[in-house]
Amino acid sequence: MPKFLGRKTPAILGLDISTTAVKLLELSKHGDRYRVESYAVEPLPPNSVIEKNISDVDGVGEAIKRAVKRSGSKARFAAAAVAGSSVITKMISMPSALSDEEMESQIQLEADQYIPYPLEEVNLDFEVIGPTEDDPERVDVLLAASRSENVDVRVEAIELAGLQAKIIDVEAYAMENAFSLLKEQMPDHGLDKTIAVVDIGATMTTLNVLHDLKTIYTREQVFGGKQLTEEIQRRYGLSYEEAGMAKRQGGLPDNYVPEVLEPFKEAMAQQVSRSLQFFFSSSQYNSVDHIVLAGGSSSIAGADELIEQNQGVPTSVANPFANMIISPRIKAQVLSNDAPALMIACGLALRSFD
Repeated sequence: MPKFLGRKTPAILGLDISTTAVKLLELSKHGDRYRVESYAVEPLPPNSVIEKNISDVDGVGEAIKRAVKRSGSKARFAAAAVAGSSVITKMISMPSALSDEEMESQIQLEADQYIPYPLEEVNLDFEVIGPTEDDPERVDVLLAASRSENVDVRVEAIELAGLQAKIIDVEAYAMENAFSLLKEQMPDHGLDKTIAVVDIGATMTTLNVLHDLKTIYTREQVFGGKQLTEEIQRRYGLSYEEAGMAKRQGGLPDNYVPEVLEPFKEAMAQQVSRSLQFFFSSSQYNSVDHIVLAGGSSSIAGADELIEQNQGVPTSVANPFANMIISPRIKAQVLSNDAPALMIACGLALRSFD
């Protein structure tokens, strides 16, 4: 049989470059099930990424290289994402008769109406969403633009690690992509439902609201697990690294839970409440049907119950791997602990199968 007929699409590594770590994930597909082939979480040098902006490309490139090595992956292509706050998205309407090429040149001509930066400084992309509601002659097109420097610096870090950047996505869309894996666990599989995904990272909390499985709102706020690490560091006289280890592995004095952890969980619940209030006040919605917690801090025991109690809304912790096969070389328990923090990496890795 000729070789080219059997050629599978090469795997694309999902690379989530967050404030404190690089999270790498590689998926394959067997029949209709996904399989986790390799993954790694590699800490980043302090301050190499500040609020999702890469400030030390070499440090990030080296960390990606270590993550690839640790994961044992042989994949050479990668997908990463830029934060929602650095992307402008606009829904525009175009004549449906245009070919992709014609649409692209017309968007290039008209883009300066929608984008407040000089066009030579931005990366542009668009996707046809579907027919315009009241005009069958036109289609709705989602336009996304990010300043080139946000994209270039990620491409550069990936290339420094010896990989090729295939896709630079937007975090909210990667999250939406990964959410497709959770819909089985949602009321009515998420159809016609409004679901809030709250991703609590190290320094940023991102709220993505999906209605009918599509992102309708996204907002970032400065709040995250780093505050807990810093409080442990201050309270118990540890270095930042030691505090991070103790947070994950335990072994802190008895007063840790009531005096440090519980107040942080309360602060988390308040943050979720505040994020949802912002959403309600800027949309026609005044409730959500379900809350999904993602990000490193969501695996704190009891955080989901506290938020469910506070909001009166069923709350669960994201596990995109619940129905996946896990490669024997991966420790299932370790993966399951990291699962909520791997949603964006997972959404990016799924781009292998587009």
